[in-house]
Amino acid sequence: MTGRLSSRPAFYLVTIGAAVGLGSIWRFPYLAGRYGGGLFVVAFLGACAFIAVPLLVAEFYIGRSSRSSPPQAAGDLAARAGLSQHWDAIGALGSLSSFLVFSYYTMIAGWVMAYALRTASGSLADLPQSAISARFHEFLASAGESWAWQLGFVALTGVVSSFGLQRGIERISKFRAPALLLLLLILVGYSLKVGDVQHGLSFAFAPRSSTLSGALLLAAVSQAFYATGVGMAMMIAYGAYVPEGTSLTRSALVIVMSIVVVSLLATLVVFPLVFRYHLDPVQGPKLVFEVLPAAFAEMPGGRLFGTLFFALLGLAALTPAIATIEPAVAWLEGRGMRRRVAAMLVCVAGAILGLGSVFSFNLWSAWYPLRPLPGFQSKSFFDIVDFVSADILMPVGALLTSLFVGWVLPRRLKAGAADVPAIPMNRWLFISLRYICPIAILVVLIKAFVD
Repeated sequence: MTGRLSSRPAFYLVTIGAAVGLGSIWRFPYLAGRYGGGLFVVAFLGACAFIAVPLLVAEFYIGRSSRSSPPQAAGDLAARAGLSQHWDAIGALGSLSSFLVFSYYTMIAGWVMAYALRTASGSLADLPQSAISARFHEFLASAGESWAWQLGFVALTGVVSSFGLQRGIERISKFRAPALLLLLLILVGYSLKVGDVQHGLSFAFAPRSSTLSGALLLAAVSQAFYATGVGMAMMIAYGAYVPEGTSLTRSALVIVMSIVVVSLLATLVVFPLVFRYHLDPVQGPKLVFEVLPAAFAEMPGGRLFGTLFFALLGLAALTPAIATIEPAVAWLEGRGMRRRVAAMLVCVAGAILGLGSVFSFNLWSAWYPLRPLPGFQSKSFFDIVDFVSADILMPVGALLTSLFVGWVLPRRLKAGAADVPAIPMNRWLFISLRYICPIAILVVLIKAFVD
């Protein structure tokens, strides 16, 4: 791989764009509400500092040191250090996880874009809550309409990716970052003006000791994984494009701080509105597509600001979607395929696989492919893809990364391995990567199977 991003600021914007997405704007607020407000925020900050940052630095290091596509990056680095090339499992698992996530992430992004149009057109205005809920379920029941919106979003993702690093990914990231921040700030101002600020912010941020539990800590760790995308090989891919002399630790900190800022701003948008209109603050996806549209229909200027809200979600989804296909696109490029062809091929494959997730809400809603297996009796195709990618492949890839960079490589470097750059980590990062990260990842893995 010979491509490079044009500058350090461009690298920051691209990697922030890969990480800051629906997980920060959609998922974080209702988790904060469900798991103790301020206590969850503190736990999330701790998980970011001691788990996400070390893993991000490790993934950047693998990408920059190997300058290879993710499926072979760790293996190439290991071979140069005289180790088994089987460590390429790190990138292979992450690339597969990214592709699986892409297949259903674009479906949800398609829902968002559909609702941006519905809100802008006024088709949801003056409808009661029950009618808006019914409209959403009718939308999900229409496989053709849902897939058409997904195809539109997939096509947009493929077009941007096909233009390459500087003309495609870097350019859209430079536009997306200020646009996203501007939309967020506008919506925060609107929410603080018309919402119930006192009750909303108290619910979101005031520590509630009664909610302190192992479930809260696990939710915070899971959100740190979900928000940063560690274990998905995206940052290995972008690490291979990092300009020389860029601090990997500073880059990881910039990403995490951006995630925290966007997550907190999104919380300021959601909860004052939720409490102003007496809505349930912990409904998750239902809050976005069934509850908030009803609130926007009643709010002053709700049609405009509802449209801006869904546009914000769509914009937030775009650059992470581009990042999820980058590991596969880079791998195909490394095998001599033109980037435009590689991007379109991966997008077509993702859209075809995505049909299974679309059908899970209509034609296949009563089909549970792995029903005979314990724990899978009620999992749809979509549930299985989500479980395999988010609960198995991502944590296993992150665990292998922490072992490889935290334990295996340092020993070989001490033994005088040639042609392998020093690992740019200070003491606390190494301690976290060696001890805290593996324990936290193992707990998340065990929880996934126990539940």
